[in-house]
Amino acid sequence: MVIDAVPCELLTAPGPESGSNALSFVIQVRRQLGLCRLVGALDAVLDSNARVAPFRILLQVPGSQVYSAIACGATAEEINQHWEWLEQNLLHTLSVFDNKEDIVSFVKGKVKALIAEETSSKLAEQEEDPEKFREALVKFESRFNFPEAEKLITYYSCCCWKGKVPRQGWLYLSINHLCFYSFFLGKELKLIIPWVEVQKLERTSNVFMTDTVRVTTANKERDFSTFLNIAEAFRIMEQLADVTLRRLLDNEIFELDPGLQDPTQITKRDLEARAQNELFRAFFRLPRKEKLHEVMDCSLWTPFSRCHTAGTMYTSDSYICFASKENGCCTVIIPLREVISIEKMEDTSLLPNPIIVSIRSKTAFQFIELKDRDTLVENLLQRFKEVNSSNTFLAFGSVCTLGDDEPACLGTEASHGKERSECEKENNYLLNAEALRSDFHQSGMPGLDFGKSREQIKESLWDDHFVEYGRTVCMFRTEKIRKLVAMGIPESLRGKLWLLFSDAQTDLASHPGYYVHLVEASMGRCCMAREEIERDLHRSLPEHPAFQSETGIAALRRVLTAYAHRNPKIGYCQSMNILTSVLLLYAKEEEAFWLLVAVCERMLPDYFNHRVIGAQVDQSVFEELIKEQLPELAEHMKDLTALASISLSWFLTLFLSIMPLESAVNVVDCFFYDGIKAIFQLGLAILEANAVDLCNSKDDGQALMILSRFLEHVKNEESPLPPIGNHHAFFSDDQEPSPVTEIANLIHDSYEKFGDHSVEQIEHMRYKHRIRVLQSHEDTTKQNVLRVVIPDVSFLPEDLEELYDLFKREHLLRCYWAGGSAVPERHDPSRPYAEQYRIDAQQFASLFRLLSPWTCGEHTELLAHRTFRLLDDNMDQLIEFKALASCLDVMYNGEMNEKIKLLYKLHIPPALTENERDSQSPLKNPLLSTSRPLVIGKSNGDAVDYQKQLKQMLKDLAKEKDTKTEKELPKMSQKEFIQFCKTLYSMFHEDPEENDLYQAIATVTTLLLQIGEVGQRSLSLGSGSDEFTEDLQPEASASEQDAVFTDTVKSPHKDSQPSPVTEGDWTVSFEHILASLLTEQSLVNFFEKPLELKPKLENAKLNQYSLRTNGMSCQSRSEHAKPNMQ
Repeated sequence: MVIDAVPCELLTAPGPESGSNALSFVIQVRRQLGLCRLVGALDAVLDSNARVAPFRILLQVPGSQVYSAIACGATAEEINQHWEWLEQNLLHTLSVFDNKEDIVSFVKGKVKALIAEETSSKLAEQEEDPEKFREALVKFESRFNFPEAEKLITYYSCCCWKGKVPRQGWLYLSINHLCFYSFFLGKELKLIIPWVEVQKLERTSNVFMTDTVRVTTANKERDFSTFLNIAEAFRIMEQLADVTLRRLLDNEIFELDPGLQDPTQITKRDLEARAQNELFRAFFRLPRKEKLHEVMDCSLWTPFSRCHTAGTMYTSDSYICFASKENGCCTVIIPLREVISIEKMEDTSLLPNPIIVSIRSKTAFQFIELKDRDTLVENLLQRFKEVNSSNTFLAFGSVCTLGDDEPACLGTEASHGKERSECEKENNYLLNAEALRSDFHQSGMPGLDFGKSREQIKESLWDDHFVEYGRTVCMFRTEKIRKLVAMGIPESLRGKLWLLFSDAQTDLASHPGYYVHLVEASMGRCCMAREEIERDLHRSLPEHPAFQSETGIAALRRVLTAYAHRNPKIGYCQSMNILTSVLLLYAKEEEAFWLLVAVCERMLPDYFNHRVIGAQVDQSVFEELIKEQLPELAEHMKDLTALASISLSWFLTLFLSIMPLESAVNVVDCFFYDGIKAIFQLGLAILEANAVDLCNSKDDGQALMILSRFLEHVKNEESPLPPIGNHHAFFSDDQEPSPVTEIANLIHDSYEKFGDHSVEQIEHMRYKHRIRVLQSHEDTTKQNVLRVVIPDVSFLPEDLEELYDLFKREHLLRCYWAGGSAVPERHDPSRPYAEQYRIDAQQFASLFRLLSPWTCGEHTELLAHRTFRLLDDNMDQLIEFKALASCLDVMYNGEMNEKIKLLYKLHIPPALTENERDSQSPLKNPLLSTSRPLVIGKSNGDAVDYQKQLKQMLKDLAKEKDTKTEKELPKMSQKEFIQFCKTLYSMFHEDPEENDLYQAIATVTTLLLQIGEVGQRSLSLGSGSDEFTEDLQPEASASEQDAVFTDTVKSPHKDSQPSPVTEGDWTVSFEHILASLLTEQSLVNFFEKPLELKPKLENAKLNQYSLRTNGMSCQSRSEHAKPNMQ
């Protein structure tokens, strides 16, 4: 970078020498002309690290060619501030040193210490390069001026594309914002994009760059490119967007990992660990509480292939898992609860670093090629000890005893024996000891012999498989078992295999007595979930004999009620009854409960809640898969939302509500083995089978009939069960017979054609589409709020929409930096739309300063808090958007009487507090005595006599009062009236008609003071208002009246002293004030002049952040330095 050789200033620091040998600080300015500017521009684009600020202070040692940079700045003002600090805090201390080297060393050390003090060393130490991170943190804080709570996560050098021009700069990723800074060709660019405003985040390409990150908000798209590691940058951006959106917009059900509970403590490493944890739990379908500890390459002895299989070991709190390098070759899940011992074997050339993990079913797993084996075994043994020593668990305030169970093997029942609690023994008769299928098995039906023989063949195949691959939850899971599952699990093994594949067996064994306790605790309690459950009990498989009896209905009631008691956040959602009724057919009651837990809490996360966010996210993923796998169908059906809405029940009920039961249970088999992937690929297979008919369909209704007719005729010829009609399916009146599709063939096609998507790909798509779904909910909330508010206000819809965005942003700004407790108090997605976002008094005051047309200088803050108290009807210290919009509508669009009424209300309780009422005011002086004359001299020499007007006004008001039916406003005391006048005076400041307004308000004030005193005298004398004319003062000159606006106190006429009165008896009504103000045309013009909200909205969008971060009104900035808010 080219530096001007001639310094603009040469400042000599006091040192041990003087003259030419003195130590100097030099302020230098970068050249900005000709070729130097071009070179500087190229440096900035090609190497952002080479960019030098336009101003800098250098430390110069005489006789040396080395200059040390002490400070830099983008403007002359900034560099002068740095120099002032040096003069005040550093230069005067240099005289104590004996030589120049000590001075240089001291100055450099002092500057480095300042940088360290300005940053959080604790946070910086967690980054890979603490020194660079500290420097970046200082720049981030100085450039964007966020509060300290806005934690910087990481930063990247990159380009931001503005049209076809790239702007090289720095991308800063913080807990709540994506920020970009660039200083290019002498111009500064700042972008601030809140994560909660991001609607789409994707990797794409443009004409100039093959790989860019595109950030889409409601108003604009921004492309960022030339990252050194774009994959890492995008992954961190994706994590931050997901965490922030879910924390702020989806706090109904979302629970952050413990390490992410406090946003200010989140680091880049935490986010990477979270992503790895979520992928690990999704791949092995483990509980959310599981935390991944070690990931290391190894090889596992696989007896079925008689060799070691290369793969990766994953260890967590309660599990040891293995996945082969070759996708689908072999996976193993070993709960530590099933482990007997973990031992190191002798290290040999054939078996390097081996360990043996022995489990209860007399099986051992041999792992080799483990790096750092000793540490791994030590950690595993520690967690193994903790799992075995955990013999108690807490369940809703009750402590139950845990015991060691026998291995959960097929063909043998897990016996709890002596370890079961006494309460369970006493109440065991309440629960079904067997699956409902056993009690309601239908036999003797014609045509079932073939199905039974097929069942026997399947059972034989499974028995052979168990011998070779294992029969517990720790079995080797290979492609062979997937093929067996796709053929359909035998009826006799279905319930047990569901337990093993979902690992619900581990939960069951770990919690003896838990379900019985829940049943006892929940039964008899009346709640909304219980009412919904009772309503849906008889709608659950009503065609099945098991649910035509009280036995099945009672079991279903117990399971659903117990789960609602266990997880009140979910409670009960429709479709849970259908799923649970099928689980009860194939599993014991307690087993069905734990299967339901597995489905709701880890296999279908966020499906069963108030907004079914999880199901909508998967619907959006399904749309993307349709575009990718079935492009012709996607091209024909431009809007895939119709297909998504049709397929919603596929995901919520796992096809149980739209397929014949004997076929749908085969789908559930695949779901328990492969998770949600099985539903995606089956859905694609169904659409492909009907693609021609769907392309020829004319509308959504016809498409629905095509798919419903197809699913209705999906049969299972191999099932030993008699056909059971599906009550939930859509039946077509089409008389043309439909072809029958065999479920086994459909499932086989789904695996063959669409089974290549990995869990990692699906989880990545879920991240992307969760952003879209949450923002869609936010748009729905906005539209519903605006639909309610628009009829009641006169603002243009587009202005009202911008006002809502400002209101929501103000709410979120407080949530960013006010701590985690502020979010659930103000945002609750389960509340009505209009009540989901609310703001407190401080937030309202910020918006009031930005948007209110009644600018009152220093008095604005006070007026804002009074307005908030007036709008806070229920006194919960929070107000909704409708209250703000209605208030501003009166200020901008109301008639004069409405505006005066609002001002009047702001100066009586509850808006006006006792402390404000007693505050001193310049109006409390003899200048505004009621003895002032009511004759005002006009500039043209004419005089207006208000005495007759006043008398007539009081008579008219008395008549209006008699006929008025509306609730009367309380009268205003003299102290309240003084505050009212103070507000009016401050509102007229800097108005073009300021002098006329002051003259008019002085007249009206004097008039109203006399009206109040007349009313006081009337009460004390018991006479009518007609007597007030006897005490009116003679005319006075105009100059005497003008003394109201001077600082000189003049005594009133000696014969016109008012009689002493009690201040508490002095009152004036709203009608008095309105009628008095109407007598002055300048005041009428002021309150009736048209006002525009649009300029205020534009200014607020630019300055809302600055007002919050600086804690004061934002001064207008020059165009090049303004942050560009997306």
